[in-house]
Amino acid sequence: MSQQIVTGKNGSGNMTDYTEAANCLGVSVPESPFLNEMRIVRMNEGRYEGQEIAGAMKVVTSEDRVLEMGAGLGVVGGVIAKNCKPQEIRSFEANPALMPHINALYQANDLTGTISVQNTVLLAGPDQPASIPFFVRTSFLGSSLNRMEGKRNQEVMVPTLDFNAFCAGYMPTVLVIDIEGGELDILRHADLSGFRAIVIEFHPDHYGIPGMRECKRILGDAGFVKDDEVSSRTVWTCVKG
Repeated sequence: MSQQIVTGKNGSGNMTDYTEAANCLGVSVPESPFLNEMRIVRMNEGRYEGQEIAGAMKVVTSEDRVLEMGAGLGVVGGVIAKNCKPQEIRSFEANPALMPHINALYQANDLTGTISVQNTVLLAGPDQPASIPFFVRTSFLGSSLNRMEGKRNQEVMVPTLDFNAFCAGYMPTVLVIDIEGGELDILRHADLSGFRAIVIEFHPDHYGIPGMRECKRILGDAGFVKDDEVSSRTVWTCVKG
């Protein structure tokens, strides 16, 4: 594990030192309890969330405003911000335990002028609650809005915002979405007309093959065409045809 020290501005604007655990495509990843040896290796080799990052790197430009749903540890959004230099990235992450580590990554890489994160869930559709249960699991990568039998399900309540109302105000042009099964409900009710590109990971473990096919059908009906070069069965990068 690398022990390089990087310096960035903290949330108060003061300079702070961070211990780098990994470096993913030029983005310093500070030490955190959510890193393990395998994740560190994958980050250093540029393979962590590799397809999602490759797709975003292909479609995001300096003219774009990016909406990221599912920030994780902040690595994907950080790589997009540093390498693609879009106008702005607004990220949303449901797991409150990840927030200080996401912000530390943004601060260590001096990205806070481009990217920010909220501990909020975006919802689409009618009858939206003010907050919603989120189920934190042993691996942060498996945490989701869906309770899963046989899994550790630590329930936390997370505030919500309306997806379509947020987009009407922010006007994003690229959507990057990895929310462990929540994408099906978003796509069923979302206004996608303002987006020119979408990078999305499907999770058939949550809604089955028919649900994944429905996601893909919705994207096709909205005019999006898959880019085969940077897509697979479960991760699509698609652009308006």
